[in-house]
Amino acid sequence: MITKLSFRQLLLGVFLLIALLLSASSIHALVTLDQLAALSRATGRDALLLTANAQRLAERSVAMERSARQFLVLNDPVFRERYAEAWRDAQASLEAIAGGLPNAQRGAFEDWRRQGENAWKALDMPRSRRNARQQLLNAALLRLPAINEELADEVKMEVDRRNNEVLRELEARRHTMTGLAAGSIGLAAILAFGFGVWLARPLKQIETAVGRLGGNRYDLPIVVEGPHDLRRLGQHLDWLRQRLAALEADKSRFVRHISHELKTPLAALVEGVALLEDEVAGPLAPNQREIAAILHQNTASLQNQIEDLLRYNAASFEAQRLLREPADMKALIEKVIETQRLQWQARGLTVTVEGDAPPVNVDADKLSAAVSNLLSNAVRFSPEGGAVRFHLSAYRKLLTLDCIDNGPGVADADADHIFEPFYQGQRQPPGARRGNGIGLSIVREYINAHGGRLRLLPSPQGAHFRIELPYE
Repeated sequence: MITKLSFRQLLLGVFLLIALLLSASSIHALVTLDQLAALSRATGRDALLLTANAQRLAERSVAMERSARQFLVLNDPVFRERYAEAWRDAQASLEAIAGGLPNAQRGAFEDWRRQGENAWKALDMPRSRRNARQQLLNAALLRLPAINEELADEVKMEVDRRNNEVLRELEARRHTMTGLAAGSIGLAAILAFGFGVWLARPLKQIETAVGRLGGNRYDLPIVVEGPHDLRRLGQHLDWLRQRLAALEADKSRFVRHISHELKTPLAALVEGVALLEDEVAGPLAPNQREIAAILHQNTASLQNQIEDLLRYNAASFEAQRLLREPADMKALIEKVIETQRLQWQARGLTVTVEGDAPPVNVDADKLSAAVSNLLSNAVRFSPEGGAVRFHLSAYRKLLTLDCIDNGPGVADADADHIFEPFYQGQRQPPGARRGNGIGLSIVREYINAHGGRLRLLPSPQGAHFRIELPYE
């Protein structure tokens, strides 16, 4: 089902999934904070009411005592009514405190009510029982402050308990939100990484396929897995591979055919020029001999170019068919140097091999041809008495071969085109015939066929070429 979706649809789906996950976590955090704020407000409001009622109870108790004592002295019914009013207010505060302290002992509340009633009874006694009234009132009123302090302590403990509950709830919610946020971020990261890896695989396959097409590797079919549009792109690339392979085959057949057709009349021309120079048809005048020399030089040049064209075409064809076997690169390089001994000794050059590397699985014949072309190029451009140096090393499953000479080097303008077939650089050796520009192209064909890379590196003097071959 997933593979039927396009790359853009999958990206949008992953983005929405991650956004939904993080949004849900954020919404949960906002709801939790709102609940905690509401709980904190309710707790603060209840604490404020309890404290206010405790203070009002204490104030009403004082008013009750003052009104009761004034009534005993003055016997004025107004003070008795004031006591009753203060008593009612105190009882209302007492009930509010009792409702806000559900876990408190009820004894203090009952004791306070009993003492208030005793004080009221004392006020109802006849004046003739003055001493009894005074004793009963004193006993009741002296007990109220102690009960008020006890209730105030209960209120304070209840307020502290509720505050602690809020703090515990806040801490628990904080841990929950932290875990939820960490889980959401972790899950989002896992989703992003998983989908990223899954979506990056077809892109890597496309990149590899394009690289193979750029390296003229048309023998391996192109298969791209993943979203629907990328699989279709892979199918188009495979069609392009087949088309390029067919065009490459047509080109090779055309080159072979046209080269064969050109070589037949060219051979007749070479033979005719040779007969003229040998004066088979009669003696030649000086001007005629000069013309014959020009013909000889140009027919020889044309013959070399046709042979080079055939050689490059053959190299491109053979690069697709490797016969790999373990090879000692140092021994291979020394053998190539030995086969060209006459050429580099004639120019008074010194050719050395430095370093070593474990055997690598390659086609020895084709790699020898690549090294031979590098050496021929270095010998051609090196000055008389110069030096050509090969350096061999291995690092992280990669064999590296450097070829360094002390010739004129490669011009900056030629660096991007030096490996293109038939491209000739600006810095040519003085007095030498211009090359055909296919030597380095053949090297690149063979190195690319091995899955390696040929590079031109910066060098303060001369040219520095590097071959990199994987051990895999």
